[in-house]
Amino acid sequence: MDDPQRKTPAVRRLRDMLERCRRAVVFTGAGISTESGIPDFRSPGGIWTRMAPIQFEDFLASEEMRRESWRRTFGLRDAFAEARPNIGHHAVAELVRRGTVQAVITQNIDGLHQQSGVPAEKVIELHGNNGHAACLQCGERHELDVIRQAFLGRDELPECRLCGGIVKLATISFGQAMPVGPVLNAERETRECDLFIVIGSSLVVFPAAGLPVLAKRNGAGLVIVNREQTPLHDEADLAVEDEIGPFMAQVVGLN
Repeated sequence: MDDPQRKTPAVRRLRDMLERCRRAVVFTGAGISTESGIPDFRSPGGIWTRMAPIQFEDFLASEEMRRESWRRTFGLRDAFAEARPNIGHHAVAELVRRGTVQAVITQNIDGLHQQSGVPAEKVIELHGNNGHAACLQCGERHELDVIRQAFLGRDELPECRLCGGIVKLATISFGQAMPVGPVLNAERETRECDLFIVIGSSLVVFPAAGLPVLAKRNGAGLVIVNREQTPLHDEADLAVEDEIGPFMAQVVGLN
């Protein structure tokens, strides 16, 4: 139940901004998914503090690096198989359902926005999706269950069934070019919005971190909701350092 006594000034301010805006865009990073039990990559204790990321050129050049990449892929999928959308995801989905938010641009690869009810066509995945694999040569989609059986059961590296090319998880690795289509779509949505809401991003990974700057330069209001300060806190019209799920739930009225 929506308790007026619990509303902070920041909750009231963001509610007012949402009510007044014409077209809002939400931009999310790892912080929105940590409350679902998915650790981020960069923070202390994150995945990259325990294992160095595999560079894209090393994945291409080395069969052993490709094997290590697939070992990590299935290990992480097993560890995070129970992850479900949290109240922060559901708050964003509710804003989309109301027609307030026109697009969700995300750095995340977990698919939790779609699971929370955001239509797939409203989600722009800048770093890909870990729910399937694709051939790097022809783009053919490959299902992970088939790859898993062959790799873990028979130690076979996946090859494209159509062209014989290298198959990789459909996410963007270090050193790999960003996908042109999603980047252009994200830039278009950013230019067209009048309210840009950053949720759970440290805003240090470029070119994605340049989107809030683009929005601000085009006259949009800028809101940042994150547990810690970001490099753009001073540029924001509203900057909130709080737990993401509970805060966004109050904004939307889900609690």
